[in-house]
Amino acid sequence: MGKKKKQSPDNTIAQNRVARHDYFIDDDIEVGIVLDGWEVKSLREGSLQLKESYVMVKNGEMWLIGAHISPLSSASTHINPDPRRTRKLLAHRIEIDRLAGMVDRKGYTLVALSAYWIRGRAKLKIGIAKGKKSHDKRSTLKERDWKRDQARILKPS
Repeated sequence: MGKKKKQSPDNTIAQNRVARHDYFIDDDIEVGIVLDGWEVKSLREGSLQLKESYVMVKNGEMWLIGAHISPLSSASTHINPDPRRTRKLLAHRIEIDRLAGMVDRKGYTLVALSAYWIRGRAKLKIGIAKGKKSHDKRSTLKERDWKRDQARILKPS
């Protein structure tokens, strides 16, 4: 009898699929997020939207701006939740300085790619990106279609 493989649960909270369409992602980095209690409960339910979010480096600290965490209906009555509040991101000083230098000097931008759980802690994957022009987006779509057709042609019958 063979051993059964233990199924690992899907730890992904949310993904920003638009970011890969709109930007060339050169590198990515994993950072922590500072959250309130109601935000953690909402993330466990998977109610995070990263579509319009971006990361800003200000005064040596990184901030997630524009991410929307929907409050639960069972949230406490004495807390007034703000779904779009600016959230602090946690990273090492060397990484923050490197990212700030790339954004300032080389014209890169920082976008949130995905959020997930690691050992009970919420993590955010940030991409170091350059914006795509419209002709770059068209060529990416054309290349994807060609790879799909190529796989269909070469598929064994």
